[in-house]
Amino acid sequence: MSAFSTADETVIHRQIDAPLHSSTEGSVIETVYEIGRCANWINSHCYEKVALQFPDEIMRDATQVAERLEKATSKKIAVLGDTSYGSCCVDEVAAEHFKADSIIHFGHACLSPTNRLPVLYIFGHKEIDVPDCVEKFNSLYSAEDNVVLIYETEYDYVADTLSNQLTSAFKNLTLSRLDVPVSVDTSVGQEINAASHSTDCVGFQSPRTAFRKCGRLFPNMCEQDFDESRKIFYIGEESLALSNLMMTFNKCSFCCYNPSRMEVVKENVRSNKALMKRFHMVEKAKDARIVGIVAGTLGVVNYLNIINRLKDMIKRAGKKSYTFVVGKLNVPKLANFMEIDVFVLVACPDNSLLDSSEFYKPVVTPFEMELACNSNFEWDGSYVTNFTDLLPGGSSYRELVVPDEVTDVSLITGKMRTIGLSKDQPETVSSVVLRSQALSVSTLPAESAGEYLSNRSWQGLDQQLGETLVVDAVEGQFGIAAEYIEKPTNKD
Repeated sequence: MSAFSTADETVIHRQIDAPLHSSTEGSVIETVYEIGRCANWINSHCYEKVALQFPDEIMRDATQVAERLEKATSKKIAVLGDTSYGSCCVDEVAAEHFKADSIIHFGHACLSPTNRLPVLYIFGHKEIDVPDCVEKFNSLYSAEDNVVLIYETEYDYVADTLSNQLTSAFKNLTLSRLDVPVSVDTSVGQEINAASHSTDCVGFQSPRTAFRKCGRLFPNMCEQDFDESRKIFYIGEESLALSNLMMTFNKCSFCCYNPSRMEVVKENVRSNKALMKRFHMVEKAKDARIVGIVAGTLGVVNYLNIINRLKDMIKRAGKKSYTFVVGKLNVPKLANFMEIDVFVLVACPDNSLLDSSEFYKPVVTPFEMELACNSNFEWDGSYVTNFTDLLPGGSSYRELVVPDEVTDVSLITGKMRTIGLSKDQPETVSSVVLRSQALSVSTLPAESAGEYLSNRSWQGLDQQLGETLVVDAVEGQFGIAAEYIEKPTNKD
């Protein structure tokens, strides 16, 4: 009998539209996933339990890669079936469930530093027509243009080829390289080179002297160089990584080469609209009275530090905060907390810029919350997606200054609002609130989740502890959810 059949042996068939991806051919899988390099890395560091992390689009190759690595190393290899948060982040939490002592991350990566397990990055080989890319580049720019070439991680293997074909004709070209985090083997305290490819190229500086931003290294440059005169040529498809780069370098004009379509699109107009939307989110954060801090990562370095800073800043701004860990975000999850006025998402740079248009309440970034609450922070047009830059020692760190009480007019509602604690207002607000006899809904904004709950007309099911009779368990229905049937009684 089929696993999905009912008692009358009928099977319900449904056609599901899903994208079909063919597996990588066995003849090239050794090259694409660098099986030999992975095996050498495992054996040279004597790792015993290795976790392999794949994004969904290449999960089809996970079985072949795991089998080949097991054969080459005789070690225990496990495939992480589902990531806790974004697939671009190294999922140390899931790896620890397997008690892994190392991780190999395949595919696109945000390159956010981790601090628990040693990590090897294998970016893979996405197809690209290098001559066509070079031809498109030559048609866009002149030899005098100041151009920065940035590419998605999956095209790292052609970086040297592109550099050799372009640097001779374009003297002002800057080729960025991937800023791969240095993993530390905690068992021996030794640094491990986690880069997927060599970083040797013409004019490339040591990582210690190059400018670092968005997981990239920019030789002979500083942050002030990314002004209106700078042009950026990006190789890759439209993605969260591209949005992160465009928001960070929003003064520069972008031309994006899509290797799959072999076409170039100018994107500078879209970044201006995105900035206006983010400024609108800052105003929403200023209006909020109850803030939800959502942990969108449990592996990126300093995520606890930024959460603690947000708690302190929100409290000193006269607002109430609650912290949530809900895994991957979706609309139904956050809809369970209707008392929250605005959520602030603590995640890696690629996943921070969440489009919250479908959510019931706005979702902002730590940078936007900083603009809303810290009077020592004024927006000069630049944007920060990496929350580490907001911490002490970061490039965008500002000492937290919140005045006692400041009143202004909301640009969203047109009403008066205050930021900061008044001298007569206590710093803590009781979460227990008495309900009025009339059970009327208060028109004043709630100061805590407890007050919000007390003002709701429906507060959930009554538990009725000790009042519900205990009955014997009975057999229920069986089958599949679309067609339950009553189970027939046994005949003597």
